[in-house]
Amino acid sequence: MPVPILLVAGFLGAGKTTVVNHLLAHAEGRRIAAVVNDFGAVNIDAELIAGASDGVVSLSNGCICCTLEGDLLRTLATLLRRDPRPEFIVIETSGVADPSDIVRNLMDPVVWTEAPLETVLCVVDATQPTSMLNDALVRSQLRAADVVALNKVDLVDAGSRARMRDAIRALRPAAVIVDAVHGEVPTALLFPTDVDHVPEPREPGPRRPTFDRFETLSWTSERPVSLPRLQQAIGRLAPKLARAKGLFETVEQPGRLMVFQLAGGRATLAPGGVPAPGVPRTRIVFIAELGVLSRAEIDRIMEGCVDAG
Repeated sequence: MPVPILLVAGFLGAGKTTVVNHLLAHAEGRRIAAVVNDFGAVNIDAELIAGASDGVVSLSNGCICCTLEGDLLRTLATLLRRDPRPEFIVIETSGVADPSDIVRNLMDPVVWTEAPLETVLCVVDATQPTSMLNDALVRSQLRAADVVALNKVDLVDAGSRARMRDAIRALRPAAVIVDAVHGEVPTALLFPTDVDHVPEPREPGPRRPTFDRFETLSWTSERPVSLPRLQQAIGRLAPKLARAKGLFETVEQPGRLMVFQLAGGRATLAPGGVPAPGVPRTRIVFIAELGVLSRAEIDRIMEGCVDAG
């Protein structure tokens, strides 16, 4: 039986991972396989994890989560060979990816027979100004969407929400637009209710010229960081950042990791697990437009967060 695919797209910091987290945690008996760019941002509750092997995290509710390493089609083939086979596959794209390129890959006749693309979900940050929809990449992400989740609606007033909905509808009239809080999107809109339903192949849209627009710079430390100094450092770097995320141990709370996220100009901290042996105590990834931020500047600012002792 074919395994339907849900493709989750959206710009940096829109809340794609939050949507995937919610789907995995509220699978309601469905065996969902999630393909993500990295495990670091996927906040899987520790009590759900049943085991990890070969780049796959197995959850006690029957779902699995794997990292996208290399070729997407090869990753899908590996998932489809698993026993038991997943009932649904969720692919989370990079925030700087044009979903039409992935749709084009998924139209491969061999893939389509085994795993047809059912739904493209585009997540949009409701707190951003409507002018963000003028960005060519954001427009491509929206134009590929069957469903648009207007995320973080609890953080904006009714007028701002209505203006964003109208702007989205003008760009993508055919899409269903739903409000979302904390990435909660009704599964009835994402997964088919008829198990025998096979979606129609779709036209992936024109191929956009590709160019490197963003770069990723990482910073690691073998020592814990001072939380007040880290907050000051992030404050200095934030105006140049499109996104940042990481895990770190603090001087104030040794033996515990904190999960750090910066998106849409807002930084959040949440408790994580315990540091793994042989892994740097601090791992933070910074995403910025090309040429805006140098590695030397990151090193200079971030080294001030670590005690010299």
